[in-house]
Amino acid sequence: MSAPKAVLERLNKLKQTIEFHRYNYHVLDKVTLDEEVLDSLKSELLKIEEQYPELITPDSPSQRVGGKPLPEFVKVRHKVPQWSFNDAFTEEDIIDFDKRVKRFLKAETGKDEIPSYACELKIDGLKVVMEYENGFFTRAATRGDGEIGEDVTLNVRTIESVPLKLLKPVSVIVEGEVWMGAKNLENLNKERRLLGEPPFANPRNAAAGGIRQLDPKIAASRKLDNFVYDLGISSEPIPDTQIGELEYLRTIGFKVGKNYQLCKNVSEIIAYWKKWRDNAKKEDYWIDGIVVKVNERRFQNILGYTGKAPRFGVAFKFPAEQVTTVVEDIILQVGRTGVLTPVAHLRPVSVAGSVVSRATLHNEDEIRRLDVRIGDTVILQKAGDVIPDIVSVLKEMRTGREKVYKFPERVPQCGGDGSIERIPGQAAWRCVSKDSAIQHRRKLYHFVSKKCFNVEGLGPKVVDLLLDNNLINEPYEIFDLKRGDLLSLPRFGEKSAENLLESVNKARKVSLPRLLFSLSIPQVGEETAIDVSRHLGDISKIIEAKESDFDLIEGVGTVVSRSLFDWFKDKNNRAMLGALLKRVNIDDMDKVGVVTNGPLKNMSFVLTGTLLKMPREEAKEKIRSLGGEISESVSKKTTYLVCGENPGSKLEKARRLGVEILDEERFMELLGAK
Repeated sequence: MSAPKAVLERLNKLKQTIEFHRYNYHVLDKVTLDEEVLDSLKSELLKIEEQYPELITPDSPSQRVGGKPLPEFVKVRHKVPQWSFNDAFTEEDIIDFDKRVKRFLKAETGKDEIPSYACELKIDGLKVVMEYENGFFTRAATRGDGEIGEDVTLNVRTIESVPLKLLKPVSVIVEGEVWMGAKNLENLNKERRLLGEPPFANPRNAAAGGIRQLDPKIAASRKLDNFVYDLGISSEPIPDTQIGELEYLRTIGFKVGKNYQLCKNVSEIIAYWKKWRDNAKKEDYWIDGIVVKVNERRFQNILGYTGKAPRFGVAFKFPAEQVTTVVEDIILQVGRTGVLTPVAHLRPVSVAGSVVSRATLHNEDEIRRLDVRIGDTVILQKAGDVIPDIVSVLKEMRTGREKVYKFPERVPQCGGDGSIERIPGQAAWRCVSKDSAIQHRRKLYHFVSKKCFNVEGLGPKVVDLLLDNNLINEPYEIFDLKRGDLLSLPRFGEKSAENLLESVNKARKVSLPRLLFSLSIPQVGEETAIDVSRHLGDISKIIEAKESDFDLIEGVGTVVSRSLFDWFKDKNNRAMLGALLKRVNIDDMDKVGVVTNGPLKNMSFVLTGTLLKMPREEAKEKIRSLGGEISESVSKKTTYLVCGENPGSKLEKARRLGVEILDEERFMELLGAK
């Protein structure tokens, strides 16, 4: 049954009216019709389309939410490469950026060029790439790794500020930011608390989570918003300037942030940055800096790109959010190699969207540098929203009751008489005894962990049970366990005993890097174990290697070489390893999991701190699977330092060497895992 002419006319009038008021409200921020009235028009439209399904078109307002939940996201290759901007943190950084731009332009043109700059607010949201064909919205994808993203079309369609049909029948690819307003976040978190669900820490997490829902109805419920800021491809001529590009995007129907500004020089850039540094919180969306781009497109084309970022632009970040709290105590934690780490126990405080109650003080030198005392009021910051760090002490807040922290002569958990010593040439302290109960247990926990022998079902509690019942003492004795041994333990039945023994047998085959890492050799981390394995290739060669042999391995310094040599020279260590090698088989080197090609090829990563969104082992495997390399230490060759919570001294060294620092959000974007 075809629709009567009057019905068709009514349908078109409804679509035009709804679209007109949608554009006014969501793009121009003008309220031209009461929300309840608009809902009534949408309801009428929906009824007509239900009666006459043949009248439904892709640009209909009813089609923003549609379809069944997806089983998974489909990977899509970007038609336009997606880049990340390098960061600037200080006025000196932005002055240097301006100098680099002018120096490069002169080298290429032979003239002293004077570019202007387009400055825009850097919205803390989720980047999306949207495609339109002849004016109709066809696809949206996340940034992913810059080459391949995830198809999130159904979810982006639910965003009212995203036009389903442009004001002109042009074909374009545009880039923008999806964000959630702070007020919407507050309402959403109220609902989540009522449902017993954990609240979102910040609008960015809520926005990113909404776009990555497999059910578009959930995305629609988040009431997300969008700004478009870049035109990648267009069937019409692209404007000659960045400012002109933003104005063009607005004229064809996109919502563009209204607070951009043309700056003629660095002084004007800095003034714009300071203005929004002080006023950012007045806006409903989160702003974590400004984006500075050379305004003239001809200069942009000359400047081009490095391997990682455009030369014509930079993200000028605001200072990290800072709060004050009180150091209630300083506790020493004993690591599996006996190194002692001082940890500040803080009065819990919310900073950058999450509650923090611990911060590592790294070592004795850091405590002295800060002059931090128990009872002090300190300034805590989370750079990039993920890194908690004590930056200074408010000494004017001292009452005289604060206690200077001194490393004790003995730490009971160290075993023996509890003596500790400072490691020669380092800032770290360690237990004198190498056989403390806590170290011994932690070494065994490490030995069976996923990164090492990966004995499923043999966690710390079961290891403790085996130790306490004298069933194991040395690591290799795990492979001697029998069914009867396990059945004698509390809470162990036939099935659980069989499962554990099956896991133990599976673990008998291990790669050389995992074997080395499992031995808890001081200074030898997972990546060093891989480097040593690649270079020497055989356990017998490693056992008999001289210190000079280890020195030849790239990424292995003098301290690590000495540690490796000393460990394998020790007769007790050699005896333990010999017994272990009689019980396990070393897999060949192609099981290391190294990919020689991929989007992260020629990129070197160092990880520090605790990652919250992805276990560190999984993050490393992901990097390797994409062709990247991982190093234990920061150097000039490092491409990125990835920072989780409570980073160590690697962060300070990365800043000193000018290594780009990624917080966890940007790291996930790089991996395409958001």
